[in-house]
Amino acid sequence: MILRMKKYFSLVLFAHSIFAMPFAFIGFFLGITTTNHPFNWFLLVAVVLCMVFARNAAMAFNRYLDRDIDAKNPRTVTRDIPAGKISSKEALTFVIINCILFISTTFFINNLCFYLSPIAIFVVLFYSYTKRFTALCHVVLGLGLGLAPIGAYIAVTGTFHIVPVLYAFSVLFWVSGFDIIYALQDEEFDRSEKLHSIPSAIGRKNALRLSSFLHVLSAACVILPIYFINFGWPYYVGIIFFCCMLTYQHLLVKPTDISKVNKAFATTNGYASVVFAICFLVDAYLRTS
Repeated sequence: MILRMKKYFSLVLFAHSIFAMPFAFIGFFLGITTTNHPFNWFLLVAVVLCMVFARNAAMAFNRYLDRDIDAKNPRTVTRDIPAGKISSKEALTFVIINCILFISTTFFINNLCFYLSPIAIFVVLFYSYTKRFTALCHVVLGLGLGLAPIGAYIAVTGTFHIVPVLYAFSVLFWVSGFDIIYALQDEEFDRSEKLHSIPSAIGRKNALRLSSFLHVLSAACVILPIYFINFGWPYYVGIIFFCCMLTYQHLLVKPTDISKVNKAFATTNGYASVVFAICFLVDAYLRTS
């Protein structure tokens, strides 16, 4: 049983949940601290489960759909399906189970979450198709992860608000930007296989420029909430750290040297989201205590 669980964790790269999960916590506690809705452990667990199920479904579907492409790419040939560690049927079954669990969990949250759940699942699954017809696939990935703070806020309040939407845009621009950096590794392969990505469409140098611009927009979207909420000093520390991490990854990756892409992609962005979320939560605690 444990070996089977490890196999599926490997399939979905469970550790990469660290990118969007902190923003789900931000959306959840934003709803708690800026409205009259009380804290609810059941609701928090349900939100975390929704994040896990949606992430599992999205990543496993991506691996399932790209299995033939991954088998051709020297960088991805060792992934679970082309390497024979898990069958395509097992992967697809895993996708279906997680989609059902996601929608079922939203039923116990509130009606709006439940009604919107098929749309959320469609967006996160649709990303896997986009590289076949548009270089904007990175933006679709950002959109999928950007649903996290909005979904968590709706789970608490059952309503929309401008601040979680700003955080959603921050995630959209942030993820789009770092996914462009990650895609630099497959620039030539994508061209040879007629797959679409920003690096294969406009070249490495222009792709990095566009990534930088998207990260500037992301930084702006974590700053704008200060005009709607009376944040304290911990939040400003979080802004500074988040912006520094965005800048640092662009210092790591150059048009002439992409050897540190993995460090820029995983480590830097992981720190950015976790530390920013911690600063937000500390600030929320101080404001409400």
